[in-house]
Amino acid sequence: MKTSEFKQHLEQHPHDELSFVLPNGRTIPAHAHITEVGRVDKTFLDCGGKFRRVSICSLQAWVANDAEHWLTTGKLDGILNGAASMLGDNNLPVEIEFQENLISQFPVEDAKATNGVLSFQLGTKYTDCLAKDACLPKTEDAKCCNGTSCC
Repeated sequence: MKTSEFKQHLEQHPHDELSFVLPNGRTIPAHAHITEVGRVDKTFLDCGGKFRRVSICSLQAWVANDAEHWLTTGKLDGILNGAASMLGDNNLPVEIEFQENLISQFPVEDAKATNGVLSFQLGTKYTDCLAKDACLPKTEDAKCCNGTSCC
């Protein structure tokens, strides 16, 4: 989900509770704080020799011992408004950064408002070879960079 759509959901439900649903169906605790709003710009060289750029809006969710202060949709919208100059005019994909055992990044995939709760469904990120045409041998059973010069 892009920042414009994410903000639109927040604006349409300004008094709702927030819920972030992890890919396994569990939720990030409702008293989590958004401790960072960041624009993350990554420039890299793929294994086929092509330079690429990726930018995202990262929201870091942190769970403290403070279970009395819950973040509402309206407050998160205000936080994003405060970060607007940093995020720029780009319509960036939104990811939630959250730590259970490991720090993980979850792309926001969908939103649903039900009974005063705005729930954002989080997805999973995967690694991939971005230069399969240059990197993979032409056989179906070969793996990326298996015996090729791309790695």
